[in-house]
Amino acid sequence: MKVLAFSDLHMARSRAADLVAASTEADLVIGAGDFCNTRQGLDEAMQMLSGIAAPLVLVPGNAESAEELTAAAPDGAHVLHGTGMTLDGLRLFGLGYGVPATPFGDWSCDLTESEAAELLDRCEAADILIVHSPPKGYGDVTSQGASVGSTSVRDAVERIQPEFVFCGHIHDSWGYRGTIGRTQVANLGPKVHWFEVKT
Repeated sequence: MKVLAFSDLHMARSRAADLVAASTEADLVIGAGDFCNTRQGLDEAMQMLSGIAAPLVLVPGNAESAEELTAAAPDGAHVLHGTGMTLDGLRLFGLGYGVPATPFGDWSCDLTESEAAELLDRCEAADILIVHSPPKGYGDVTSQGASVGSTSVRDAVERIQPEFVFCGHIHDSWGYRGTIGRTQVANLGPKVHWFEVKT
């Protein structure tokens, strides 16, 4: 399966156009959160992505809530947050929001590590784990050199051992590629990223 994945669109119209154009070659498109800015503009951001014809799976970032994303998502899109699904034999599980909680204020949609762990415990198996926040120590380094990823996400990766983890959130680590055991970890950013996934 040819998968196109991205994160942190933040209403960048030219980036959205690139994604829509590339999606004609995709079997599946995955967005790992932060489509708008500080809870503003989500309808517009989703309209930018409405030309994607391939199946579209989204998780909320900390810039939008799960409820807001579900309401605004294009027709037929799947929103995952503490939930999973199977598509053409591919097992997907998603968890959105900032984990651990960010210092950004009331607009930010966040989870504590214990809240995230409770939701991730629902996942028994997955081929792709889609999270907004990266696992602690992997694709989570800020420009100040701080590692700000999630321990609960990392623990879930080690337990589930998916083939891929797609994340975003930490802009300074966009483009990161690494591995946790057999799992490939990718902090995506708002570019076109291609992955070949076996089903």
